Amino acid sequence: MLLVLVIAAVLWGIGLLMGAPKSARLSMIFILYLAVIGVQATFPQGHPLVVSTGGSLAMWLMIGGAVALVLAYSTALQKLRQKADARAAEETQDTAAKSVFSDTELNRYARHVVLREIGGLGQKKLKDAKVLVIGAGGLGSPVLLYLAAAGVGRIGVVDDDVVDNSNLQRQVIHKDDAIGTPKVLSAAEAMVAQNPFVQVVPYPRRLTVDDAEEIIGEYDLVLDGTDNFDTRYLVNEVCVDQGKPLISGALSQWEGQLSVFDTASNTPCYQCIFPEAPAPELAPSCAEAGVIGPLPGVVGTMMAAEAIKVITGAGAALRGEMMIYDALWGETRKINLKRRAGCPTCGRR
Repeated sequence: MLLVLVIAAVLWGIGLLMGAPKSARLSMIFILYLAVIGVQATFPQGHPLVVSTGGSLAMWLMIGGAVALVLAYSTALQKLRQKADARAAEETQDTAAKSVFSDTELNRYARHVVLREIGGLGQKKLKDAKVLVIGAGGLGSPVLLYLAAAGVGRIGVVDDDVVDNSNLQRQVIHKDDAIGTPKVLSAAEAMVAQNPFVQVVPYPRRLTVDDAEEIIGEYDLVLDGTDNFDTRYLVNEVCVDQGKPLISGALSQWEGQLSVFDTASNTPCYQCIFPEAPAPELAPSCAEAGVIGPLPGVVGTMMAAEAIKVITGAGAALRGEMMIYDALWGETRKINLKRRAGCPTCGRR
């Protein structure tokens, strides 16, 4: 028996030196145990191998049974502790949620609160979040509606345009009777009607170099759904300067794309991927090239989902990746993005 113990100690020591995980070392010991059982059961009593390995099959079976009982007890105890910890975490989240939200809010956000990845604490993060959405058009419509529905506490909306009849084919946040109304006011009315527990801050103007830093500085996260490259580059530069994550989406006819640019997390910025604006004929507007109505809804909803993940820390946001959706052929794909050496926006930081 001493020989077996020595071999077991040697195997354990070799495993430690090689950096093998505990499960692998235990597997080696179990294989040694099976080999000893095989020797005891195969060779006759008095055989040198039987004697050197303890001389008694019954003894080894008893030892194996005892070890199995100990392991079973330990495993059961660990599972009970995990259940107790999970229940305690749920109770903590429930307590936190009840202290922050009214009964009506708790009922409204119940499907978020029961999600393990969000829970009461995640919903509180949404309530405390300040999100700026630039553009209240095709992409901004679903983004704004879903962020409001999700309970994001403060939502800023920037847009200098008014609702036009030609917008209503895809900009579902606006109604027919809002034609001629500033988009930010029409959007704010729809958001508050959907969820009176959120604060909407309208900015009825185009973002410029004079006010971009001040406005963006008041928010934690920025979503850009504009079709203006000057605005896109300006927003990207300010977000990089202030270390704010930027969720950017774009559309063209049947295809849309989105990504999370967050240089504070060592991802590329918008200008890393698009070094300069394309020629006008290569990037026509929706009015010139057309766009299928539901496409902004799909991509904008994805942007809202990414915003919720960034705010709550749930899952893996599209940092360093771009999601491309082709509505015409029903295809979705992702590509990896890398920082560009010499980028004039983030390369100097």
